[in-house]
Amino acid sequence: MHQLTVIGLGAGELDQLPLGIYRKLKEAGEIYVRTADHPVLAELETEGLRVRTFDPVYEKHDSFPPVYREIADELIGFASGGPVVYAVPGHPLVAEQTVRHLIEAEEEGRVRLVIEGGQSFLDPVFSALRIDPIDGFQLVDGTSFGPDDVNMAQHVLIAQVYDQFSASDAKLSLMEKYEDDHPVTIVTAAGSSRERLVTVPLYELDRTVETDNLTTVYVPPVSGLESRLKEWGAYREIIRTLRGPDGCPWDRKQTHESLKKYMIEEAHELLEAIDSEDDEAIIAELGDVLLQVFLHAQIGEDAGFFSVEDVLKSAGEKMIRRHPHVFGEANAEDADEVVRNWQAIKEAEKGEKPASLLDGQNRHASSLLTSFNYQKEAAKAGFSWPDAGGAKEKFEEEWQEFLDASANGDEEALTDEFGDVLFTLVNIARYYGISPEEAMTAANRKFKRRFSHVEERVAENRGSFGSYTLNELDRFWDEAKRMERDR
Repeated sequence: MHQLTVIGLGAGELDQLPLGIYRKLKEAGEIYVRTADHPVLAELETEGLRVRTFDPVYEKHDSFPPVYREIADELIGFASGGPVVYAVPGHPLVAEQTVRHLIEAEEEGRVRLVIEGGQSFLDPVFSALRIDPIDGFQLVDGTSFGPDDVNMAQHVLIAQVYDQFSASDAKLSLMEKYEDDHPVTIVTAAGSSRERLVTVPLYELDRTVETDNLTTVYVPPVSGLESRLKEWGAYREIIRTLRGPDGCPWDRKQTHESLKKYMIEEAHELLEAIDSEDDEAIIAELGDVLLQVFLHAQIGEDAGFFSVEDVLKSAGEKMIRRHPHVFGEANAEDADEVVRNWQAIKEAEKGEKPASLLDGQNRHASSLLTSFNYQKEAAKAGFSWPDAGGAKEKFEEEWQEFLDASANGDEEALTDEFGDVLFTLVNIARYYGISPEEAMTAANRKFKRRFSHVEERVAENRGSFGSYTLNELDRFWDEAKRMERDR
């Protein structure tokens, strides 16, 4: 195994190279470089240094990752024939993907690396922009970063914005969070005689300024909480403030128990927005549900029991654990197999079996859902008719028993028998794959919609319900039904 030496060319020109690096380059006689687009190389070539560039590799691929991989593989192959010197812009360990691949190869025993210094581009960029990294900064790869990688409260430096395409990708990722006119600064050849800084609105990032191998894009931090509302941290800060000593009296006094009813209400309002196919309403209602989640998490943090990080960790672990066909080695051919695997994993997680199959299936907020869950679990154990026919016959039986109780005038028996009727209807829904909760919600919504039309028709004419017969009101109801069918 032969040695591969990686040398950093620095961020500027020849006179900025450390003397030791300059001597090593001169002694090498011949070097490989990722790209010839660096001011040091032209000057070194005039002094007799032979430079072999990998620029042609860029022409072979449509994206950067395979370029970096091929360059690393070729270098390892060259090193098998004798020592090789490879020079990269800046510092070898700062934003240099080819070196990362070489380090992986070294760990696998495929090559022996020697990494020499070289000024990274960060120091001259900090100097050019007059920013102090102690305030907090991020360095991201312009070829692969996404909106979630960016902290809007920090200085953000985007390296490897080589061309208009990478600038466009960077712009689109940033516009997921920042305002379209947020100022960004394009820094070119920082620290050299060609240093240039141009500040433009974000939306012009890929339009007005030429980019090259020595380009860095700087995104300044935003000021004020209201400018960071697309970040999780900002929302958490809002909830923490509301629950804080100087926050909202209502929010401060809430408990897990007091918030239960609001979680139920917000969930139902979200379902209604989904059914209405109103994207704006869905956004608003998802936000209301999210508010409940963050409030409960903050209550847990205030009490010292848990935090939102614990909630995220628990949810993330569960998703990974219950999707072994995605995050592990298991296979799932279709959605049905996914559900079966999910249930099997869920049962294994529970450990000791409950005393009853129905334990844990009760839903205090919905008797319909509780009934549905009970019957579903019983059916899994084999306590169920083979098809819906048996459930329909059971409904007829229970309906007759309800009529008998009605005739006898026994109020307690009447309530009991009516409960049995509802229970058998839920079972029929289960056989047909109908959610009784959704069906009832839809029926309520339909009644409200049609009754609102009746109210409008009453108000248009005689003004009060008492002025109409039931038959007249029923005609308004039928009119609402016809209008729905026409739509």
